[in-house]
Amino acid sequence: MSQNPEASAAAKRKPVATAKPVAGRCLCGKICFEIDYPARWAWHDHSSATRRAHGAAYATYVGSWRKRFRVTKGTAGIIRFEDRLAKSTRSFCGRCGTPLFYERARSPHMVNIPRALFSGRTGRQPLYHIAIEELQEWTYTGQPLAPLKGFPGVVWQRSKKQKRVDNDGLF
Repeated sequence: MSQNPEASAAAKRKPVATAKPVAGRCLCGKICFEIDYPARWAWHDHSSATRRAHGAAYATYVGSWRKRFRVTKGTAGIIRFEDRLAKSTRSFCGRCGTPLFYERARSPHMVNIPRALFSGRTGRQPLYHIAIEELQEWTYTGQPLAPLKGFPGVVWQRSKKQKRVDNDGLF
C-alpha cells in the first residue's frame, strides 16, 4: 500500500481562516469603511495632538494593515489634514466632522482608525498606552463611581470628605 506524500501533507494542514470584514462609519453615515478581521493591534493614545483632534481625554485606535483596509462609501467626502511637523495625516468626514483615520509617515503600511467607529468586534483589545506621560490630571482613571441621586443614568466620583474634628468632646 503506497501513500501519496502530497495527499497526506494536505490532510494534516489546518484550513486557513479567511479574513471577515469589520465595518465602521462616521456619525452621519456618509463615510463607510471596513478592515479585515482581526485588526493588527489596538491602543489608547494620550498625546496632545490626539486630544485636540478628538476633543477628548484620549482616543482608542485600532491599527490595520493598509492592504486590509477599504473605504466602501464616500471617498469624495473625506477631508485630510497634514501635520508636517509630526509627519502625520488625519482624515475627517467633511459633512459631520468625525475623525476617521490617522496615518504616520514612519508607518506607511498602517492605517489607524478610532475604535468607536466600528459597529462590531475588531479582534484586538487595546493593551497599549501611547504618550502616557501626557495623561491629563482630569482624565478618569477608574476611580469608584456612585449613582447621582435624582439623575438616572448619571454616576459621579464622590469628593473625599474630610473628617470633622469635634472640639466639644475634648474637655
